[in-house]
Amino acid sequence: MNYQQRTSSQTNHRKNPEKIRLFGKKLPESMDKTFPSLHYFLRNAATQIKTPESTFLLKKVKEAYEAITYQHVLDEANAISAFLINKGYKKGDKAALIIENCPEYIAFDQGLMQLGMINVSIYPTLSESEIQYILNDSEAVVILVGTPFLLKKINKIKANCPHLKYVITAFEDKKSDHAISYLEMIEEGKGIYPDIKYAIEQQLESVTPDDLACLLYTSGTTANPKGAMLTHNNFMSNVIMAVNLVPIVSSSYRFLSFLPLCHVYERTATYYLSTYVGSEIAFAQSLESLSGNITEVKPTAILTVPRLLERIEERVRKSATSKGGLSLKIFNWALKLGEKRRHNKEAGKPNGILLSLQLPLAEKLVFSKIKERLGGRMSLMISGGGALPQHVGEFFGNLGVLVCEGYGLTETSPLVSVNEYDRQVFGTVGRIGPGGCIVAIQNPDTKEIYTQQTYESFNPEFECAEGEILVKGPNVMKGYYNQPELTAQAIDADGWLHTGDVGKFHKGYLKITDRIKNIIVNSFGKNVYPTPIENTYMRSNKIEQIFLIGDRQEYLTAIIVPSKEEMKERFSFKEDYFTQDDEFIRDADVKEWIKEDMQSLEKDLGKFERVKEFIVKRRPFSLETGELTPTQKAKRKVIEQKYAQEIKNMYVNIVD
Repeated sequence: MNYQQRTSSQTNHRKNPEKIRLFGKKLPESMDKTFPSLHYFLRNAATQIKTPESTFLLKKVKEAYEAITYQHVLDEANAISAFLINKGYKKGDKAALIIENCPEYIAFDQGLMQLGMINVSIYPTLSESEIQYILNDSEAVVILVGTPFLLKKINKIKANCPHLKYVITAFEDKKSDHAISYLEMIEEGKGIYPDIKYAIEQQLESVTPDDLACLLYTSGTTANPKGAMLTHNNFMSNVIMAVNLVPIVSSSYRFLSFLPLCHVYERTATYYLSTYVGSEIAFAQSLESLSGNITEVKPTAILTVPRLLERIEERVRKSATSKGGLSLKIFNWALKLGEKRRHNKEAGKPNGILLSLQLPLAEKLVFSKIKERLGGRMSLMISGGGALPQHVGEFFGNLGVLVCEGYGLTETSPLVSVNEYDRQVFGTVGRIGPGGCIVAIQNPDTKEIYTQQTYESFNPEFECAEGEILVKGPNVMKGYYNQPELTAQAIDADGWLHTGDVGKFHKGYLKITDRIKNIIVNSFGKNVYPTPIENTYMRSNKIEQIFLIGDRQEYLTAIIVPSKEEMKERFSFKEDYFTQDDEFIRDADVKEWIKEDMQSLEKDLGKFERVKEFIVKRRPFSLETGELTPTQKAKRKVIEQKYAQEIKNMYVNIVD
C-alpha cells in the first residue's frame, strides 16, 4: 500500500506539537512540515520527496549491490509492528538490537518507532557481562540478533535476563528453541497486518516529540555503561541543525554507511538525516571491504573518523614519494596550487588568472586520480568521533575534497557544532547549530562562565578564554536511565550539560583542546593536553597508536604501537613476530627507527610537551583486551594499571 502524510486534523489534538524547521533558510515544500515523531521523516521521504518505488537502501548481495525501495522498508516495518503488537508489546517497551549495519536494522527500528517502543542498540563487540548488564538495566523485552556468534552470547546469558522474552535472528539457522528468524517474523506480521493496521496507527498517533526514541548506552572507561535517554525531538532537532549547517546534502546524495548504527553519530548523521532529506544509504560490507565498496557504490557522502582520513593521506603521500622523480615534483606542485586555492577561499579572494589556468591541469594530473579512489563522486566527508589533525583537513582541502569536522556527544544526540560547507576553519569543530542550542565556556575551577554562544550570535572574529564546554538545547538528553545521581552530576541545576571537554572559541567556531580527565598535570603543576601532542606524533607513518603518560611527573613518556605494515616493509618481519608472548618490542633498531620521526616532528612542540622516553608495544590497544572503549577511546586507568611496571621502568631509565 502507499503512504500519505498525516492531515492537519489528525495532528491538531496534540499538546504543543513541535515545528521542526530549517533556520535562516527556506525549506523545500516537501520538507516544511510538522513531524510529531521520527517515523514521519521516512513516510515523508517516500511520498513527498521521492516515490515509494524509489531506491532507499543498497546492500551487497554476492557480487553486486542490490537496491531496496522505500516501499519494501515500509512494508517490513509494518509487518514488524504487527508482529510486536500482536505479542502484546506496546509504547514504552524496550527492544534491543545487536546487529551490524544492514537494511534489517533500519526496518526494525522503524517498526519500533510506529509503536512508540524504545530502541536499545548494543555494540556487537561487547562482552557477555556487558550485554547482560544493558539488557537488564534497560529491561529489554525482545532482541534482534545479527549472527550465529552473537546468538551464542545471548543464549549464554538469556537465563539471567528475566525481562527478555523474544529472540529474533537475522539469519535462518536459529539453533535455539527460543528464537524466531527475521523472515518468519516478517511473514507472520504481513499476514496479520491488515487486521492490526488501525491499532498500529493509533499507537503511532500517541507518540509525541518528548517520548523516548532510544536508550543509547555510553561506553564507560571505568564504570558500567550509562543509558542516555534520547527523545524523538532530540534527534529531529539535531537533523535540522545538520541540514542548516551543511545544506548541500540533498535527495540526490548517496551515503556509504560503515560506522556502527549502534552509535549515535552514524545513526543521526547518516540514517535519520537521510530519511529527512530523501538520500540513499549503501551499506559497506566491513571496514576491510571499505575501499572496494567505495569504488562500487560511488558515494557522494560518508561519515568517517579521523584515523581513516589520516591513513588515506599517509598512503597517498607514500605512493607519491615511492614514485619519486618527476611524479613527486608534479604531486607537490599540485598540492601547492591546491593550498593557494584553499587560502584564497578562506580569505574570500579570487584565484587570479595564473592560478585559474594552472588548477585544471593539477586536477587532471593529480587531484582527479586521488578522488577516483574515493569513488569519483565524493562531495562531502564528515569527520567526528575524535579530533581531526589540522594537517589532515588541510590536505583534503588542498585536493578540493570537502571534509567538515564536527563535535558532539551521545548526550547531545550528537551534534553540537560542525564546520559549515562554505567556511572551513581547520583545527576547529565549527559553528554552533541553530534551533536553541547554546554553548558556554566555563572556568572549571571558579565556575565563572566566560561566554555563551549560539547560532544567531555568531561572529567570525570572536575569540575567548579556554574552559569546560557546557551545552543547553533541544539536542540534550533527558538524562541517564535509572541513574538520577549521575544525571544530576552531568546536568546541573541551571540545565547545563557538562561535557567534560575543554575548549574555546576561535574565529567564531568552537575549538576542542582535550578532555578534562585526560589532562596531565606534571610535577611543576603545569597542565599538559595529550591529544594535540599525540596528533603531532601521529603524523608519522610509523606510528599507529600513541598513549601519553606523565601525571605528577617531570617528563612525558609514551607507549607507542608501530604500524605493522611499515614494520614489515622496513625490517622484513613475518606475522609471527607480532604474536610473540612479550607484549613489548625490545629491539633497539625498531626504537631508533621510530625515534627518528619523533625527533623531527616534536620541533613544533614546547619542551614540556616532548616525549622523553617511550616503549614499543607489539600489538595495538584494543576493545577485546579491555584497553579501549567501543568508540576507540583509551581507558587511561586500565592502561596505566596494566602496564604499571613498564611505565615505572621508563622513569627509572630517565633518571639513570
